Amino acid sequence: MRKRTLFRLATATVATGAAALAYASLVERNMFTLRRFDVPVLPTGTEPLRVLHLSDLHMTPNQLRKQQWVASLAALDPDLVVVTGDNMAHPGAVPGVLRALQPLLDYPGAFVFGSNDYTGPVWKNPFSYFLPDREYAEGIELPYEELRDVFTGAGWTDLNNGRVTVKAGGRAIDMVGVDDPHIERDDYASVAGPVASSADLSIALAHSPEPALLDEMAADGFGLLLAGHTHGGQVCVPGVGALVTNCGLPRSMAKGLHRWPGSDSWLHVSAGLGTHPTAPVRFACPPEASLLALIPR
Repeated sequence: MRKRTLFRLATATVATGAAALAYASLVERNMFTLRRFDVPVLPTGTEPLRVLHLSDLHMTPNQLRKQQWVASLAALDPDLVVVTGDNMAHPGAVPGVLRALQPLLDYPGAFVFGSNDYTGPVWKNPFSYFLPDREYAEGIELPYEELRDVFTGAGWTDLNNGRVTVKAGGRAIDMVGVDDPHIERDDYASVAGPVASSADLSIALAHSPEPALLDEMAADGFGLLLAGHTHGGQVCVPGVGALVTNCGLPRSMAKGLHRWPGSDSWLHVSAGLGTHPTAPVRFACPPEASLLALIPR
């Protein structure tokens, strides 16, 4: 009797695990979701401004459903489009990224790159993400210069260690960004400095939301900090949330809108639209894009 009970328990456990894996890999990772946030960063009495934040597409050529869903976001008519990196996951991904973003290239936009814009993904032990000092492994080189040319050719601003005033929604936006801190390509010192007094608002971009970098951006007065990279944890525990962020950010801030501690700045971390190709699953953390309505304080 005891052996029979243990066998049934083991069978039920395996069946539950298989069902969860099937759901995470076949269903939830394709449940593209639009999240909306109100962010009080504008001066009193000004009109709202809408920012579409996209991140971590990790695009491969055959992901037509994702490409069509992202392209449909042009119907939101945003004032500004911001992309915070990791657009590609395959050497032939640029046409797919273009199919996804083509309708959005007509809007003012800005971007930074992530590590998986430069090199392709390689297989990793999922449990290695719990190791804070794990070594970064590079895959095949990706056509990042071709992607950069597509974005800048459409008029989007390259903020990889860059700073510029962008006109969007009738406003002057002081924007700054860094190349990916996760692979130590960031150089904030070269673009740092207080927010321009003539700007109507200010936005800072990075792929990986490293706290030391965010502290510097907030200290310079940037009111809205935008990042991706975390995938929101990608595999979360209901009621607990993300188990890991793959950076120095606390797990409680793995996705969504948060006040950055010790400052007047807001941080929005996108859970992203894709997955690592060797771990194509999402659980309790659907892929997302975010529409941020910037409103008066």
